[in-house]
Amino acid sequence: MKFFQASHKFDHSWAQVTAANWMKYPNEQCPHVVAVDVLDRYVDPETGILHTERLLTCNQSAPALVLKFLGGSTVSYVRETSELDPKTKKLTMKTQNLTMCNVLKINETVTYTVHPQDSSSTMFRQEAQIMTGSALSRFSSYIEDFCLTRFRDNAAVGRAGFEMVLEKLKAARLEATQQLAVAAAQA
Repeated sequence: MKFFQASHKFDHSWAQVTAANWMKYPNEQCPHVVAVDVLDRYVDPETGILHTERLLTCNQSAPALVLKFLGGSTVSYVRETSELDPKTKKLTMKTQNLTMCNVLKINETVTYTVHPQDSSSTMFRQEAQIMTGSALSRFSSYIEDFCLTRFRDNAAVGRAGFEMVLEKLKAARLEATQQLAVAAAQA
């Protein structure tokens, strides 16, 4: 089993980051995510927590020999569950691969919280566990190392893509504010 951890400070408020989270895909940096379907979404009436379950459809590039040997496909599916708590200002998302999970399991947890020293920023924490199935135990260390490196690279690209989404939303808010100011001046 291999572990991955990363953290990042987004210079955007928690409200902006969590709103942008639902608009993260599609984006130019992550073209492998081709569809996001909401399977379930509800607000717990007692706690006010928003629970969401989504299915992400991805096109993965894998060597043809690996796909042939394992009987896989370039299309893969990931289940994402999340809890957004507006009282504590914490969004927790958990993902796990559904495709080929008997061969390789990747469990990821991401949290977004208000930055402890800067309330206008958001702290992002990401953790993942990568485990090969027993059928590949002979090659598990090699496969887990490969997957860890790929996961780390994809995580960096994903953060960059999310930063782009945040900047686009910031520009749209600025433009809307300017349009309102112009309209108010003309009135």
